[in-house]
Amino acid sequence: MHETVKNLLNIQEKVKEKLLNKKNHKSPEIIAVSKTFKMEHIEHLINNGHLHYGENKVQEAIEKWSSIKEKNKNIKLHLIGKLQTNKVKFAIKLFDYIHSLDSEKLAVKISKFQEEKDLKIKLFIQVNIGNEEQKSGINERNLKEFYAYCINLKLNIIGLMCIPPIDKDSSLYFDKMLKLKNELNLNELSMGMSSDYLNAVNFQSTYLRIGSDIFGKRN
Repeated sequence: MHETVKNLLNIQEKVKEKLLNKKNHKSPEIIAVSKTFKMEHIEHLINNGHLHYGENKVQEAIEKWSSIKEKNKNIKLHLIGKLQTNKVKFAIKLFDYIHSLDSEKLAVKISKFQEEKDLKIKLFIQVNIGNEEQKSGINERNLKEFYAYCINLKLNIIGLMCIPPIDKDSSLYFDKMLKLKNELNLNELSMGMSSDYLNAVNFQSTYLRIGSDIFGKRN
């Protein structure tokens, strides 16, 4: 068994243990964050039946995944990095989920191209939950208004996404995110990475974005 498959099974086991006493929590999907890794590093997971993969850059994803997704229609591709408006028309043809909706301008662009292509991409609004200047995302004070704006554009908002401050206890931010998700009556939460995914499970995250704990350190 390849190392990546062993790593994924180990993560799944830890998540299962964490959920043992949490009756109302649904089991989260694990997005194997494959950005920067070549296909020969990823194919062991594909061959083992894993379906959810995350990429940061549209161009890299097109080169890596276009032919794979043609052959394997069940694979779900998640854009977890920032989406520039000039890449939207390419992104919506390839990705099944976009986790980084963070502006009205981007919302309008997605709406326009979706309509043209007759597609309905699953979208997460990225929330700047730590109110950090260097990070993208909607400020939580503006979230309800932005959500209403997106719904008005007929966007398929399924949940919220965040990247908490790296130097603070992520529980505080995951707790806030869960409350915001419930206030908006959404079903999904994209939060938790290699360093804090078990913490995210405590706060009902439904999509974990895990890279280095599966694939190893990036160069």
